[in-house]
Amino acid sequence: MQLATLLMIASWLPQPLADQTCLTAALYLEARDQPILGQVAVAEVALRRQRASRHHDNLCQVLLQPRQFALTLVSPNYRFRNLAAWNRASRISAATMARWSQDGDRLSVVPTADHFFAVAYGEPSWAAHGVRIAQIGDHAFYRLSP
Repeated sequence: MQLATLLMIASWLPQPLADQTCLTAALYLEARDQPILGQVAVAEVALRRQRASRHHDNLCQVLLQPRQFALTLVSPNYRFRNLAAWNRASRISAATMARWSQDGDRLSVVPTADHFFAVAYGEPSWAAHGVRIAQIGDHAFYRLSP
């Protein structure tokens, strides 16, 4: 299935299924080759951004902000081909969303991280203004907001 088709279908789905679909696609594109903790950490950054957002009603809107996550950085014609990686990302997104929907304290892989980048692509300029929280697999996680 193409990314553009998947996102169109997600826009028709009810919540929270739409958000889980968008998060699964983001995990697949951002971190399908990373360890489970790396995928969980990417999901936490997305969920933390949604929680902090004053302008977005749902997670799909956060993940579709230009140049923030892979959903807007890869071609809309990109085809999801690795079913095993998709299923793994789907399980991780569902479990992480369920954990984040609980009230009270929750265990976090990258506490306070609100940004990340793939180390192989070099350090973005914003990293100089943040606090490095962790590196998991090929991704570095940072806190930029106070």
